[in-house]
Amino acid sequence: MIPFALLFVFGAWNVQQMAQLPSLTWLVGAFVVLVAIVFTQIHLRFLVSFQTSLSTPKFLRYFLLSAGAFLFGICWATSIALWRMGDELPHAWEQKTIVVVGVVASVPEVTERGERFRFDVETILTPNAIAPRHISLNQYREYTDAQQQQAALFHAGERWQLSVRLKRPHGTANPHGFDFESWALAENIRATGSIKGKATHKKLNTFVWQPQYMVERIRERVKQRIADTLKDKPYRGIIQALVMGDDSQIQQDDWQVFLRTGTSHLMSISGLHITMLSGLAFGLVSFCWRRVPRLVMYLPTRKAATIAGVITALLYALIAGFSVPTQRTLYMLMVFAIVLWTGRQFAISQVLAIALFVVVFIDPWAVIAPGFWLSFGAVAMLAYALGARIGQPHWLIAALKTQWAVTIGMLPLLLVMFNQASIISPIANAFAIPLISFVVTPLALLGSFLPIDTLLHLSYQVLTGCMWALNWLNQSSIVTWQQHAPPVWTLLPAILGVLWLLLPRGFPMRWLGLVGVLPMFLVAPARPVLGDMKVTVLDVGQGLSVVVQTAKHTLLYDAGPKYSEQSDAGSRIVVPFLRGEGIKKIDGFLVSHDDIDHSGGMQSVVAQIPVAWLASSFTPRVQTLTAQQNIRCSSGQVWTWEEVQFEVLHPSVESYSDAAIKDNNRSCVLKITSQAGSILLVGDIEKQAEQALLESRAASLKSDVLVVPHHGSKTSSTLDFVAAVQPSVSVFTMGYLNRFKHPKPVIVERYQAVDSLIYRSDYHGALELTFEAKSKIKVISWRKQNKRYWQDIQ
Repeated sequence: MIPFALLFVFGAWNVQQMAQLPSLTWLVGAFVVLVAIVFTQIHLRFLVSFQTSLSTPKFLRYFLLSAGAFLFGICWATSIALWRMGDELPHAWEQKTIVVVGVVASVPEVTERGERFRFDVETILTPNAIAPRHISLNQYREYTDAQQQQAALFHAGERWQLSVRLKRPHGTANPHGFDFESWALAENIRATGSIKGKATHKKLNTFVWQPQYMVERIRERVKQRIADTLKDKPYRGIIQALVMGDDSQIQQDDWQVFLRTGTSHLMSISGLHITMLSGLAFGLVSFCWRRVPRLVMYLPTRKAATIAGVITALLYALIAGFSVPTQRTLYMLMVFAIVLWTGRQFAISQVLAIALFVVVFIDPWAVIAPGFWLSFGAVAMLAYALGARIGQPHWLIAALKTQWAVTIGMLPLLLVMFNQASIISPIANAFAIPLISFVVTPLALLGSFLPIDTLLHLSYQVLTGCMWALNWLNQSSIVTWQQHAPPVWTLLPAILGVLWLLLPRGFPMRWLGLVGVLPMFLVAPARPVLGDMKVTVLDVGQGLSVVVQTAKHTLLYDAGPKYSEQSDAGSRIVVPFLRGEGIKKIDGFLVSHDDIDHSGGMQSVVAQIPVAWLASSFTPRVQTLTAQQNIRCSSGQVWTWEEVQFEVLHPSVESYSDAAIKDNNRSCVLKITSQAGSILLVGDIEKQAEQALLESRAASLKSDVLVVPHHGSKTSSTLDFVAAVQPSVSVFTMGYLNRFKHPKPVIVERYQAVDSLIYRSDYHGALELTFEAKSKIKVISWRKQNKRYWQDIQ
């Protein structure tokens, strides 16, 4: 069973790494091979039953079983992917108004700009239109925080007729970044969009009586009760996350505390919470059941407690919205429960293998979710480190060993997936796990479903104490270990090294396990050599952010947009990229101008990465920098790092006294020249600034690479400017199907007219440009290099 499960999972994992799914012909052929393997296995068993020579058939049985399991994993994952991807929005119907009838399928998430919810399409009223069944919609409105709940227009389970404009799931694509498109596919969200035109809105039914919508309506009422009871409480969003899995209301500062203390897994409905509550129900029923002889005679205590544990886990998963992570935990617990119920003797490794198979069989995309590997890895590591030991240690010793095993055992996975690990997580989790799992969450659940406000307030008070302790720990200067993203190949020796370290006490030379872990820390990303540079134009959507690396220095040009009050490109894209590349300090940070799509992520970057100096065309409010570190950019500023020259071409010092100049035309223009070539970064300059550059610095404009001004707007890229720059490579940065319709076709044609290669961030993702003296400028598209079958644009 164990090899079969592992090979099945490996087959499913291989599918998720493919750039293109196998064809239908290949699937039919693979199915024929699987049928042949099954018949061969039956035939071999028949031979064994007649005591034929066993050596060759036994070898063949193992070989065929292994090949069949791997092939079955590939075929199953491919079939499910083809079936789900068949329900898609055609490109021809993107951003076109479609009238649909359907049901609000989730609790609406209130944002600062409106509401967001999932919608199940039942009927399409627009003639000949095609739309997926499962979509995500935004209703954009303006209201104050105090009016959020009262102003909610949509409610779970309602049937509506709506006019919507949709687009296919599309996210930013960056090294060390989040893959929205794979997440949307796993969550079965096949299109995203917004609601248009209030005149066509029509509520058809106040409630649709189907089980999934009944659960969502209950969840919505629970959310409303928590909001009303804990009104204006700063940690109200955490209580909502613990009860119903909605972490959208947790403040950004609180998330940073959880991440740095290694407790983020506790602040939403996690596998640990479901397991703890299930175990609590198991223990409580077991304690009571065995004291009633009639009940014991009717049903053994162990079986009754197992049923109670499974029911508790199922109810909690439903309250959490039956999200994919909770489903994984539930299926895993159900496998354990079936083993307990049947009374059969299974090794923990066999139970884990069965659970692994069931989870991936139901959800083939689980293999690309970090939570999948962390949850199964933690259980496997505990079973390995604490199983088959002689004697029963004191409970405190057992708790310390458990925390040690999880901390050390999960370190390789945490470094590969997140490039960081909390140093103080053992201390933080030592008090946070019991408080959150056994006190805060049970009290919050009882208070949410019973009309006893005191329970919710008591839960909140305990949470407040826990948050105070976590904030106190977070003040330490050695909270987390952060480093570069280790190469994937270092994971295997690291895991082997950890297994060696966790061998029983008395085993000789356990310290040798450190040798296997060391490559994860020592093998760092290569930096450019003297005179060369690497430029990464990040995909931040409608905005700009560029990272320039020389042999020993790093410059950041712009920090991308601000998406919402809780999210910006600085924290979501720029900082993860810098940390993944092993960049611990920004030697120069240049913010072109004060537009939210260029400076929106600035505060997050400065708050999380040390910055030597910041230059801009405005006066940013950055408290962590002194006046000497916070300067204005102006033409004539020149510096050199490792034989790479940086020169500011615009704006002039005199322009700052002219109030008539627009922010766009005061963008900091930077030219960077290496031995292999040059790149020109111009922000959002328009025709006026381009003309000023042509008059004052025309000779300096010629560059090999140009990040096109103002995302390809008609207000920029005049014919004279394009002719003066003459770029061999032109990079357009913009959001997918953005509302400004950038880049304008006429602008693209101007660059094509000078034989410039065109790259677009919405099509190509992040672009890595390598300037090496020994070769030509190399341009690598992140989407092309890491192509996956679910990507909307290949």
